[in-house]
Amino acid sequence: MNPNDGIRRQILQYFFDRNAAATSRTGKRGSAVKISDVKRELKKLNGLKQQQVMSNLTYLIDNEWVKTFDIEKTVNVRGGTIPSSTTFYEIAAKGIDRIEGGSQFEPRDRYAGISITATGSNIITLGDGNVVNATYGELHEALGDLKEAITSSGNIEESDKLGFAVDVESIRDQLAKPEPNRSVIQQLWRCLEGLATVEGVSAAIARVSTLLLPLLA
Repeated sequence: MNPNDGIRRQILQYFFDRNAAATSRTGKRGSAVKISDVKRELKKLNGLKQQQVMSNLTYLIDNEWVKTFDIEKTVNVRGGTIPSSTTFYEIAAKGIDRIEGGSQFEPRDRYAGISITATGSNIITLGDGNVVNATYGELHEALGDLKEAITSSGNIEESDKLGFAVDVESIRDQLAKPEPNRSVIQQLWRCLEGLATVEGVSAAIARVSTLLLPLLA
């Protein structure tokens, strides 16, 4: 067993307990807490040193068990004001599920029941339950950026965004196959490439178009 796992459990339990007892997000009874308070309270509760807290908290954040957010404010000083930012730490949904044992509301594996490792292909399983052939990993990411650009665009009608987003996801689904269906991808791309002239979306379209070339030939 990794000797740090015991410390990580203590840290995650601390955030879980704080969230369970919270009456607000920040403040004395908040689910989120500043790092100075995290260090002080974990030393009092578990005798953890600052180095133990920071190194293992970094691990938990990188693996999405704990999350952070910043609160910006303005501080008055002589002659004007300066911006100030405070970082808060709180347990993430993944961390809560780890302690509670899961929930009917957590995302489900889209390909449950299939042994991905037995497909004979170099398949990557993503955190959102999607899978992608490693050959197309960069394209899959670029399509995700395109979908985000579409859904956040102010230059596309809301009634059209869903259709475009579904087309993007349909192309991404093809990338899980050892041999994506090129005719399907070509048909879907024809519906999307017209967005090349839309401000805020054109750059994402250009990147995807370049990465798609081998599948459009």
